[in-house]
Amino acid sequence: MTTSMRSLPGRRPFLTAMMSILALTGLVAGALTAEPRAKDLFGAKKLPAVAAAQSFGFYSKGCFAGGVAIPMDGPTWEVMRPSRNRRWGHPAMIALVEKLSRDAHADGWPGLLIGDISQPRGGPMLTGHASHQIGLDADIWLTPMPSRPLSTRQREEMSATLMVDEKTHLVKDGLWKPMHTRLLKRAASYPEVERILVNPGIKKKLCDTVTGDRSWLRKIRPFWGHDYHFHIRIGCQPGSPNCKGQAATPADDGCGKPLAWWFTEEPWRPNKNPDAPKARDLMTMANLPRQCQTVLDAPAPASAEAATYHGGGVPIAVAAEPVEALPTAPEVPSGAAALPASASAFAPTPEIGIPLPRPRPGN
Repeated sequence: MTTSMRSLPGRRPFLTAMMSILALTGLVAGALTAEPRAKDLFGAKKLPAVAAAQSFGFYSKGCFAGGVAIPMDGPTWEVMRPSRNRRWGHPAMIALVEKLSRDAHADGWPGLLIGDISQPRGGPMLTGHASHQIGLDADIWLTPMPSRPLSTRQREEMSATLMVDEKTHLVKDGLWKPMHTRLLKRAASYPEVERILVNPGIKKKLCDTVTGDRSWLRKIRPFWGHDYHFHIRIGCQPGSPNCKGQAATPADDGCGKPLAWWFTEEPWRPNKNPDAPKARDLMTMANLPRQCQTVLDAPAPASAEAATYHGGGVPIAVAAEPVEALPTAPEVPSGAAALPASASAFAPTPEIGIPLPRPRPGN
């Protein structure tokens, strides 16, 4: 205490009280800070939650149960960055990625290099994405699968091809091939797919070059990044009443004024607060849907292989014990755009039929 404070003994009780309040405030703040971050809790889970497949919350604030993994290797795909353990998703998402790989291969694409899908139980990721939390997002590289299988080291270290010039924000014409357009059109053709995020330069390239049917371009949405991969997002699936979807994309092709905005200075101005923490760095379980705590606490399957989707209706290992912690969704008829709502991640998964793109509606 300073000399001036000693000379004012009448203030001593006030100062003591204030110091006590400050100390208590510090303890409360410390307690709040000490609450585990959701990203650490979900990032520590190596296997999914054994339960009916359900997504809870929004793409950037949620989790999911009953996840399955796509195999590390397939005849028309390879999983990249395997150490991240992000090859998990809702069964409908995994089935769609597997089907896209086959359909794209038939279209002339050598095979998919699959980037991040989700963590085994979703939730905020330790690094990277804000979304990918409810098992309904997947990243696909714009680099085709090589003719020779990649080693584990190559999958961890190999760089993807950047398709866009960082200064002009336009596609590098020497890299863009007609098969890139076919791949994106195929992905957009599936009714489950609500939007595909790409770099604005890629959207512009499509707007400038696609002829004939352009109705599928409405699903191709420009966004920052996405210059070496595209991001597929499917809608909330039947059996997930607590999943929050996005607004529908506009009916037009998206090649007008909204796209022109991306080629002004405004989108590329430096961040005024680049050191601000990301939402994933602050989220605790209290910020997520209440069901996410149950998802976090649910038992896991015996192994990753027991929860791996093999496509074509091949059974996935059945869980040893039924789980009552999460409600089982009522069954609905299966169809071209959905799995049975009550399908467990550990039951046979039917193949999803994918219709051809619809023609552009008349005026």
